[in-house]
Amino acid sequence: MPVRTPSAARADLVADTALALLAERGMRGLTHRAVDEAAGLPQGATSNVARTRQALLELAVRRLAEREARVLALEEMPDPRGGLDALADGLALATHRSLTRHRALTLARYELALEATRRPELRAYFDATGRRFRDQLGALLTAAGSPAPGRHVLSLVAWADGLLFSCVAGSFSNEVPSLEEVRAGLRELLAGMSGP
Repeated sequence: MPVRTPSAARADLVADTALALLAERGMRGLTHRAVDEAAGLPQGATSNVARTRQALLELAVRRLAEREARVLALEEMPDPRGGLDALADGLALATHRSLTRHRALTLARYELALEATRRPELRAYFDATGRRFRDQLGALLTAAGSPAPGRHVLSLVAWADGLLFSCVAGSFSNEVPSLEEVRAGLRELLAGMSGP
């Protein structure tokens, strides 16, 4: 495990606080001063870590990717050669974690994704950090026998993002599905991908 230097620990604190502010207050609530105050840092400390707003947003995106990788834990997924049920079980657990214990992190991701639609430089950074997840998911689908892993990755991500958005920020925000309901939806989707 890499050694955390004081400056790296400070950057993580700033990024984690930025993510919490995004979930709590939205993009307008994210300022250098707000991060300083919420993190209990001296005024100007956030600017020393991320001088510009773009730098602060990139720091938040980087940290988001690190934290979501732990939530999704793709390296802990069941062996996809065990069949689509095993893959559905692993993906359901990861999705349900994002709906429940890591709901604020999911909200922060949507704030950053929307901001990236207005900032091309952030869009490139945001998309690059998400590519690792898409590549890993593609490898899982290939191992599970998907005849079109690229298309199936898009379908799975769109399904999961739609579910997450609807249940975290959309019209189903008071109706979080159970783990078994998420698993059933994924099994149906994956069964459709495998063909007759």
